[in-house]
Amino acid sequence: MRNKQTDMKHITTIILTAIMATGIMQAQVKVGSSLELDKTVHNFGDILMEKGPVSCTFTVSNTGQKPAVIYNVVSTCGCTDVSWTREPIMPGKSGRISATYSNDEGAYPFDKTLTVYFSDVNKPVTLKLRGVSLAKKQPLTELYPVQYGPLALKSAEIKCGNLEQGGVKSESVNVANISGKPVKVEFRNVSKQLKVSVSPNPIPANSTAEMSFTVTADRSLWGKNFYYAEPVVNGKSFNKNISFWAFTKENFSGLTDNERKDGPRPHFDESTYSFGKVKKGTKVQAEFTFRNDGKKTFNVYKVNADAKAWSHSDIPAAAPGEKVTFTVTLDTTDLPKGEHLTIVTLTTDSPLRPIVNLFIAGWIE
Repeated sequence: MRNKQTDMKHITTIILTAIMATGIMQAQVKVGSSLELDKTVHNFGDILMEKGPVSCTFTVSNTGQKPAVIYNVVSTCGCTDVSWTREPIMPGKSGRISATYSNDEGAYPFDKTLTVYFSDVNKPVTLKLRGVSLAKKQPLTELYPVQYGPLALKSAEIKCGNLEQGGVKSESVNVANISGKPVKVEFRNVSKQLKVSVSPNPIPANSTAEMSFTVTADRSLWGKNFYYAEPVVNGKSFNKNISFWAFTKENFSGLTDNERKDGPRPHFDESTYSFGKVKKGTKVQAEFTFRNDGKKTFNVYKVNADAKAWSHSDIPAAAPGEKVTFTVTLDTTDLPKGEHLTIVTLTTDSPLRPIVNLFIAGWIE
């Protein structure tokens, strides 16, 4: 029989695994007060290893009144070579950051990071190189199994990532035309916070294109939210949506260090509720308690959970020093038997803890 300490270590391992499993024609990206990047992510799509190294370029525009300098560009590994404009970028002019990925690490997806240091920009800027290396050419129908007639995607649910209030988030994914004729793609019934397009459009026969999308923050929407677009291919609708999701949190970029420290700060007695062993169909009542150790009132904007049947009690605003207890109810009726973990995510107004993850773990018999 396992003791409590062993169980908690096991639960911790499950939680860490779950967290690791869960995290373009882009709009110009503002960097500091006077620089703009044409993109921060380059998606190579599907590339054959036999093709060898692949390259891309990021363009940096100086919209300010004085020269700007790219001090340094650092790659996360030796598989990516970088070069950049060394001379100062004059006002109204542009510079470049070029990257070449070796494409020899194996047949699997890659996600490489470049860290860029600019003059007059307080924090380094992150650029991404993404794609999928393939050992051999595969049929488009295998690579893109979700189909809307001749338009095919890898998934009908697409992740946009984190989005801060007052901002926008742009990403792109590859799509395919699996037919022998060009197809024109349009979108209807598009969520008002979403913009989506395809390039090239029409998509040539038996080829791929880039589907770009931008989500704009909305203060009525917090936490994880879905946005939808219905593709129309060559004038024909298939009455099913593509869904895009983003996780929206508060924007604290305008706060000083002291304002951050003096803001609301929740301290939870426990972040994990272990329900032990229960029979399938049991409704688990997970109780969590926190105290606001900050100097301002603490508020929870939204509660999300990665479960089908769940609910939570009201979480009132907590004044400085106040303790609050709330309950998350998890219905295990439709959950599979065996080891189980539900992640509950709070979106808050705390500058130090804008996102709080809580865990409900146990065994369902």
